[in-house]
Amino acid sequence: MAIRILGTGSFLPEKSVTNDELAQVMDTSDEWISSRTGIRSRHISVGDTTSSMAVKAAKKALEDGGVKPEELDHIFVATVSGDHATPSTSCEVQKALGAVNASCMDMNAACSGFIYALNTAMAYAKAGMGNKMLLIGVETLSKIVDWSDRSTCVLFGDGAGSVVVEADPSKEIYIDTGSDGVRGDVLTCEERHLNNLLVKDESPMKQVEMDGQEVFKFAVRIIPKSVGKVLKAAGVDKSEIKYYILHQANYRIIEAAAKRLKEPLEKFPMNIDHCANTSSATIPILLDEIHRDGKLQHGDKIVMSGFGGGLTWGSVYLEW
Repeated sequence: MAIRILGTGSFLPEKSVTNDELAQVMDTSDEWISSRTGIRSRHISVGDTTSSMAVKAAKKALEDGGVKPEELDHIFVATVSGDHATPSTSCEVQKALGAVNASCMDMNAACSGFIYALNTAMAYAKAGMGNKMLLIGVETLSKIVDWSDRSTCVLFGDGAGSVVVEADPSKEIYIDTGSDGVRGDVLTCEERHLNNLLVKDESPMKQVEMDGQEVFKFAVRIIPKSVGKVLKAAGVDKSEIKYYILHQANYRIIEAAAKRLKEPLEKFPMNIDHCANTSSATIPILLDEIHRDGKLQHGDKIVMSGFGGGLTWGSVYLEW
């Protein structure tokens, strides 16, 4: 038993902020950002919340897949930027959709989150615990980045991507996931401090902090290794892959991964130029874009791969 994707959906806030606009409020430039990252603009929320973006992407996926909310068994949401500690984003999505029969769970694997959600859905399907499931990657990163730190804030954007899947015994999906918590301090974002009747700490929380060089080295090493694992498990040669849908963190990372895999860059679709890094949402947003552009046909072989905070990583091989 495995799963098949029935429909996809995505949502991006209406407001797009260009590099030139950022240059008006901080010491940066379009040339500095675009030449190092491939990013030219990013979508920033001025009203939408993490849950509202998730709902909008989910509705599109359900419509695309011809699935009614009450048919859903589970809702899995990958995010590091939920609106509340509780209720979870997935429960808020359930409420908004009227998915009365779904059990809900959020997961935090940062930029690998959507792959972890797929892995979870496949495990539930194999265990006979899930038939139709909604998976969402969503982030409002604009609220957790330090807008005075030009080395990080220019990299991120807001958005949501979603897929609805169904258990299918005729399908085969191969997934590799992993974590290296020892090196997790190269990409961090604080939560609430210990601050109670016995301990006083009212210092401001630290926003996203990243050692860009270490993350770069980690990504270009782990992507080919993880992708190689799922291709070997599937018994598929890399020449058979139509698209490698990678986490959209940096153009240079994707370019380096393509070279290490010895695959043409044309096989690596990108939307980082106008979406920037939306963490757990990048892969499902890009998947929805190429699906709605008619670039995926039945039987196409694709690989999705994510990497990021934790440190975590994951890759998926499947046939469309």
